[in-house]
Amino acid sequence: MGNCFSGDSHGKFAVGGTSSAPNTHASNDAVDNFFSSRGHNRGLFSQIELSLSASNLRDRDVLSKSDPLAVVYTKGKDGSLQELGRTEVVSNSLNPQWITKINVTYCFETVQTLLFRVYDVDTQVHGPEAKTLKLDDQQYLGECTCKLSQIVTVPKRSWTADLVTIAESTESTRPKKLGQLTVNAEEELISKTTVELTFRCSNLENKDFFSKSDCFLVISKYVQSGTSGPTIPICRTEVLNNNLNPKWKPIFLNMSQVGNKDAPLIIECFNFNSNGKHDLLGKAQKSISELEKLSSSKQGENLFLPVYIGKDHQSKVLKSQLFVDEFSESVRHSFLDYLLGGCEMNFMVAIDFTASNGNPRLPDSLHYVDHSGRPNAYQKAIQEVGDVLQFYDHDKEFPAWGFGGRPIDGPISHCFNLNGSSGNKPTISGIQGIMNAYGQALSNVSLAGPTLFGPVINSAAKLASESVAADEHKYFVLLIITDGVITDQQETIDALVMASDLPLSVLIVGVGGADFKEMEILDADNGEKLHSSTGRVASRDIVQFVPFRDVQGGEISVVRSLLAELPSQFLTYMKNNDIQPKTKLPTT
Repeated sequence: MGNCFSGDSHGKFAVGGTSSAPNTHASNDAVDNFFSSRGHNRGLFSQIELSLSASNLRDRDVLSKSDPLAVVYTKGKDGSLQELGRTEVVSNSLNPQWITKINVTYCFETVQTLLFRVYDVDTQVHGPEAKTLKLDDQQYLGECTCKLSQIVTVPKRSWTADLVTIAESTESTRPKKLGQLTVNAEEELISKTTVELTFRCSNLENKDFFSKSDCFLVISKYVQSGTSGPTIPICRTEVLNNNLNPKWKPIFLNMSQVGNKDAPLIIECFNFNSNGKHDLLGKAQKSISELEKLSSSKQGENLFLPVYIGKDHQSKVLKSQLFVDEFSESVRHSFLDYLLGGCEMNFMVAIDFTASNGNPRLPDSLHYVDHSGRPNAYQKAIQEVGDVLQFYDHDKEFPAWGFGGRPIDGPISHCFNLNGSSGNKPTISGIQGIMNAYGQALSNVSLAGPTLFGPVINSAAKLASESVAADEHKYFVLLIITDGVITDQQETIDALVMASDLPLSVLIVGVGGADFKEMEILDADNGEKLHSSTGRVASRDIVQFVPFRDVQGGEISVVRSLLAELPSQFLTYMKNNDIQPKTKLPTT
């Protein structure tokens, strides 16, 4: 996957980035801030190679068979198309198997729509010249569309669809038989290759008056190829307090985020300051290949500091040195490996029906349903998160609950079935089914309170526990949407600590104008693991919290903010429990 991490977090988390030492909040690190400010999150990115073939294409040539070419596009939400690539032209064939592969970056937390179009080429084209063909001059044979998530989740990653024409999407006539297109996906090895590095520094400068420097490293790469220009932070270590000769815990760099072993990386050492203005102690520029050689030689690399004399840019070499004590390269199981083995992610949702949301009949209510079709915050969160996760759930049957409300003729409940049923039947068919049940519940449930998370988390954990007992290859994702601060914080923490041993992640969206500061305690992004009332420590972080107002109307969608950590949490669970991807595909 595309993330970098450094062992088990402890102490202060590094909050630094480039040599400009940016200001950040204590609960976030510079890597997250950098990507978030640009509309990106450090989610899962894998390089996928698509192979295309077709069968029973229409014959548009008089004296011979068609000469087909396939073109692949990404389709934006506004319908705009961007070409990803095109195959070569296969001469005189109605059943082409194209050799040219189409490369695409798979991003877990976004819905990526692909459009495939097939043309019969009239001109004599060979090899690379196919890239310069004017498609308007060629005969259109048909097209099909799908989500990239559909391809990577089907058995053997082989997806087949009928070709249709653009007109057939609006006509009521029976579609013509235009043939079929098959897409096979393969994850590139670079997406699974991970480098483990253990860094150490010596003779660092002391920047603190009453103690020694509190040091951490930030690793960045150049935005564009080369050795100059803007950089992107991709990894950081933990902070080691009061230490001028620190040795950090191992970090893991995925080669897909680095690019290649010869791409230059900037390694910067900072002294941590609580105000966010971290002191640059020195830096080095090395590629993965050079870091491997540095490890083999057991020698150190002198750090340097940039010095500006007028307009001249010079470097001051320091006595401080950077060492690579350990270096190893390995191929690890990826998130997509588990999907290929039949693992699925089960989506669940819990909705806040407390009175603080306001009367659903009034426009100022967070539950107000606008008849113009504009979704409220609850509807938007359900739709956007569900649209991504539904492809990873095979039967599309989603457990859904409400909490903090009073169902018809019943007491206040902190975990009731959103579909109105009683007992253990909380499932609803499809994302639209959840939306419909939510609308019905607004008419049948009286808003009440208080805001308790413990019961719904325990209900989700029960389903996850039963799945483990049945030896099912599943991972569960609970989305909680709430407008207020919880009143059962310790009970919620206890439930989360217990659930940290289960295949479960909890996504929390805060809507409205409440102060969600205490809610961020549940999200262990500050490196402090949750402790239960009995002293038990969570085995891993399973919570991601996002205040809706921080992402609504901005570049960052609620989905990308929420789902960025999910693949990492998934893989951590699999690693902690020594669960390998299944090689035998399910027969159902």
